[in-house]
Amino acid sequence: MGVNLSKGQRVSLDKSLSRALIGLGWDINRYDGGHDFDLDAAAFMLGENGKVLNDEDFVFYNNLDGRKGAVVHTGDNLTGEGDGDDEVILINFTKIPEEVKKIAITVTINDAAARRQNFGQVSNAYVRVAKMASESDTSGEEVLKFDLVEEFSVETALVVCEIYRNGNDWKFNAVAAGYQGGLEALCRSYGVNV
Repeated sequence: MGVNLSKGQRVSLDKSLSRALIGLGWDINRYDGGHDFDLDAAAFMLGENGKVLNDEDFVFYNNLDGRKGAVVHTGDNLTGEGDGDDEVILINFTKIPEEVKKIAITVTINDAAARRQNFGQVSNAYVRVAKMASESDTSGEEVLKFDLVEEFSVETALVVCEIYRNGNDWKFNAVAAGYQGGLEALCRSYGVNV
């Protein structure tokens, strides 16, 4: 079991962590709105200016591989049902180019406005970082976990955490910042052409 973090905490990642599994999970509150919830995890690889260097640095369900294996999304979970991680992003720190200074990990609700959904209807959300023993390790050894306990009543997009360079080291920042406007708002904020 890893270290449990609170919003705003920053911790250094172990220098021996060359491959990380970023697991994101959530549950849906009792809800009878006639639509399933489809939450989507994404990663934005950002340069010094806080923007993507090119559109391929936005890793999500329609672009699963960023920078030839540096950041990989393992696929879209359309329902989020079941225990454990609902979506997973893999990071190979040895493949991340020097110009990438930060990786923002986000979750959005697909088609939230039309379905009248928001993160106030989501509970038990978390992000965890696990050290992968090998490229084929699908669960890893958990090194830290951040439970999102904050209530988000109108937000349709969350920046869950940031993993960023600090000299030659990588650090984890527990962000939990909510936004309205869904994935499009995040893309515009991070400089992705939409």
